[in-house]
Amino acid sequence: MSWKTAYRSFYYETAEPPEDIVLDPKRTALLMIDVQKTYLQDKETPEETARWQPFYARMNDTVIPNCAKLIETCRAKRIEVIHARIACHKEDGRDRSLSQKKPGFNYLLLPKTLEEAQIVDELAPVGDEITVEKTTDSALTGTNLRLILRNMEITDVIVAGIFTDQCVSSTVRSLADESFGVVVVDDCCAAATMELHEAELRIINMIYCHVAKRDEVEGFVQGSA
Repeated sequence: MSWKTAYRSFYYETAEPPEDIVLDPKRTALLMIDVQKTYLQDKETPEETARWQPFYARMNDTVIPNCAKLIETCRAKRIEVIHARIACHKEDGRDRSLSQKKPGFNYLLLPKTLEEAQIVDELAPVGDEITVEKTTDSALTGTNLRLILRNMEITDVIVAGIFTDQCVSSTVRSLADESFGVVVVDDCCAAATMELHEAELRIINMIYCHVAKRDEVEGFVQGSA
């Protein structure tokens, strides 16, 4: 199924197909969100680790390899690659937003120097690629990313990473509200379950972004064969 007809919610079931997307490398950035070592580690109990196995499999078999290929393509085409990660500045985490202090899965205490807080090796920044450290779900509201993008005259942002229904979605909505064009890469993202992943893509597609596969997104770039 083409990106033009996939992930249609009720609101867009009968909408006309969108126009072709053309991305100018000079005005486009790839934003990699929160693919950090902590999320690939075993959980507190064997039972909980087993419950997360489908997520681990998608990350290792699909998302990380596809993200690595997408990053390589963007670097080759001189598309700016920007990384975002959850990382607090204070060891006790008191600079975190409320969403990261609440009990449960979203409770995150990741001081910026902690090994678990680092981006996975396969997707690590190179050279002068920018990494923004956020204490919020949205990479835009919790950092100076908005200013960085405007200063570099970026108009379109390709988004990949985790979790589709949390930090990815929050960032996408923030970018759309700031009038950036947004493309979310389906097979470069993951939620805890495929059900959550696909449901969130249907929610945000067509209004906050366009959702497409990695090979389709690479074809959007000017100069692509």
